[in-house]
Amino acid sequence: MQHAPVESAAETAPVSLQTIANAYRDYTRKSIEEFGSFVEQLSGVRSLDKAMTVQSEFVKRAYETSVAESQKICELHNRLARQTLDPFKGLTGKTPATHGKS
Repeated sequence: MQHAPVESAAETAPVSLQTIANAYRDYTRKSIEEFGSFVEQLSGVRSLDKAMTVQSEFVKRAYETSVAESQKICELHNRLARQTLDPFKGLTGKTPATHGKS
């Protein structure tokens, strides 16, 4: 027997423009903190090999964070759109098929 997916409270909570703005703010804050950490690590490096390793690790983490946060923000936009359109679901009635008749 298959179970329906259980939605977490975060997935069912109402989404607002403020929710989306907060997600962008959190992503920006996280990016700035990670960049600061990268600069700090890079400033302590004494060899080109280590500098390349630190840079490669930073780029990988930044890419992974970017993809994850972009997906999260995209889902918030989708949920807001669905939430906004939900009240209008019943208003779109089906028109009778005319099969080419006027």
